[in-house]
Order: sequence, then C-alpha cells, then structure tokens
Amino acid sequence: MKRIGILGDIGSGKTYVAKCFGFPVFIADLEVAKIYKNNKKVFLKLKKELPLYFDSFPIKKEKIIDAILSNKQNLKKIVKIVHYEVRKKMNNFLKKNKHKKFVVLDVPLLLENKINKKKDILIFVQSRKSEVLKRLKKRKNFNNKILNNFKRIQLSLVLKKKKSQFIIKNNFKNSVKVRVREIIKYLV
Repeated sequence: MKRIGILGDIGSGKTYVAKCFGFPVFIADLEVAKIYKNNKKVFLKLKKELPLYFDSFPIKKEKIIDAILSNKQNLKKIVKIVHYEVRKKMNNFLKKNKHKKFVVLDVPLLLENKINKKKDILIFVQSRKSEVLKRLKKRKNFNNKILNNFKRIQLSLVLKKKKSQFIIKNNFKNSVKVRVREIIKYLV
C-alpha cells in the first residue's frame, strides 16, 4: 500500500483534491468532528485540562473557539488531546485498507505531527490566497484570529511545497481532475 499525503494551506481544497483520486481517503477534519460529537473520553480530558470551556457533552464548536481565542496555548492543549484519538482512527483506517494499492491521507498536521513516512507520496495543493479567503469566509464559524492561531502551529507553506513530489494548482475547476489523473498515471 502506498500512502498519498495531501498538504496545503487551510481552505486550499485539500479534501476536494483527496477525493478526486478515487482511492480510500482518511479525512482528519471529519474524524475530529466525530470525536467532538461522540467521544466522551476526549470530552473528559478536555474538561480536566480546560474546565472553564468544556462543561457539557457533546463538545460544541463554539466552546473550542472560545478556548482557542482566550489563550493561544489552549490550541496546543486541544490538539494534543484530540490528535491522539485521530491517530488511532487513522491507524484503524490504514489496517482496514492495507490491501489497497493506494490510500490518501487528508491530515492538516501530517508533517507537523510526524505522521508521514519517508516513502509517502506528498502532494501540495496550491490555491490563490484570494480564492482561499473567499472560501474560508463562507464557512460557518469563520474567525480570522482562529485561522491565525492554526497557522502558527503549522509549518510554512514554502517548506510543505518543497517537501512535496507533486503540486496541484487548485483553481476549483476541472483542471484539478486532469492533474490528478496525470499523477495517478505517473504513480501506477
């Protein structure tokens, strides 16, 4: 099984690109949402670590936002607790798909949390900043301060691009699918 890691900026369309490959995809953001909704153990850890913000289950996104905005160290605490569970879910996904030729990992902190392996195929999704900002502003709960806090814990886009074997320019049109097919053809 070969692993394809999708890298890029927040809002650059990584999930869209990941799905274009047609291989099994692990979407970390989706798993995080499920954890907040269903994982009482994570809630209890967050409540213990940040009792002012986490007082009811399921965990509400607004509470996470409040915690992050009140103190930038809170984001690191939340990531540490939640990421452990995300990694377990990813390992289950990899076991389940071990006989597939390829799997795609859409994990925003893939490099930062050292989840990638040396043989992973890394693909950088590049989008125009104006397009990314337009897309982010459409999201419910968009908050520029939170965006900046997340960017602080991520590696630079320049470094992510440099570590990638392929670049996909995401103009949010069909050319992405054409580029994905070119990459698949090269890999197979």
